[in-house]
Amino acid sequence: MGLAQELELPATVLAEALEDGEFKNRVRGDFDGGVRSGVNGTPTFYIDALRHDGPFDFESLVTAIEAATSAAKGAAKA
Repeated sequence: MGLAQELELPATVLAEALEDGEFKNRVRGDFDGGVRSGVNGTPTFYIDALRHDGPFDFESLVTAIEAATSAAKGAAKA
């Protein structure tokens, strides 16, 4: 399946946007922001403002979220 079809766009609209660089500055800005934030690939997940460097499977993410939630509750009580 082609990109235009996958995005449900007319192929000519997509081709024109790519040719004239319509979104080049926005993409560059997003890329630069990611680099400044320490993102070195996709996907990158942040949990409570901290980059999650562990696995991205469901169970690992749930465990990391629960740990962050517990830590936040513990800090609030202190």
